Amino acid sequence: MRIGGFQKTSLLDYPDRISAIVWTSGCSFRCPFCYNKKLALGTAELFPQDEILSYLTKRKNLLEGVVISGGEPLLQDDIADFIKKIKSLGFLVKIDTNGDFPEKLDELLEQQIVDYVAMDIKAPMKKYNEISGVEVDLSKIEASINLIKTKAPAYEFRTTFVPNLLTKKDIVKIAEWLKSAEVYFLQQFKVIKPLVSSHLEETIPYPRDYVYETLEAIKPFFKRCAVRSV
Repeated sequence: MRIGGFQKTSLLDYPDRISAIVWTSGCSFRCPFCYNKKLALGTAELFPQDEILSYLTKRKNLLEGVVISGGEPLLQDDIADFIKKIKSLGFLVKIDTNGDFPEKLDELLEQQIVDYVAMDIKAPMKKYNEISGVEVDLSKIEASINLIKTKAPAYEFRTTFVPNLLTKKDIVKIAEWLKSAEVYFLQQFKVIKPLVSSHLEETIPYPRDYVYETLEAIKPFFKRCAVRSV
């Protein structure tokens, strides 16, 4: 496992659970608004896996879950083995993914070793390449969406609402695409430097009213829909 970051405690990243966060290094996308630049590029200083597992062993009675984020966790060849080690300690496991590796996701879900999946939906279909910064195989994105809807014990889809890249109309198109999903979050864009694209570092987030206006437009498409970071 190429682990490029570790946070010992979080009250926000695993819904309703106290968790630790493991960030893997390397990503298949180059989203310009990503604030984990070193993780995305695979240049982050690496953390020894054994040290993290040792810490988790000592915190078994204090933490409830472990979030594996990135970068893109499903790029890691040994992700299943790492998750099994975490599960053996009694923790719940949440995976954050961009949806680019449905085969690996299916493997984890079939083994029933992931308790929660969060998938970032970058854009409506026609804008996916532009927003993700690479040429994306949309059939893989759709396969991941369907897997999560049908196999994940608990899940969420989410989109970062980036000015000049996405509009209310785009978010509505995403909602139509994901229609009937259990949970969707519209995330306010925040500038945490350095971003993958420095051109976005002076971008002003959308006004609160516009974000909530967009939320109201998409609520009918989901069982639960909310805004984050506003």
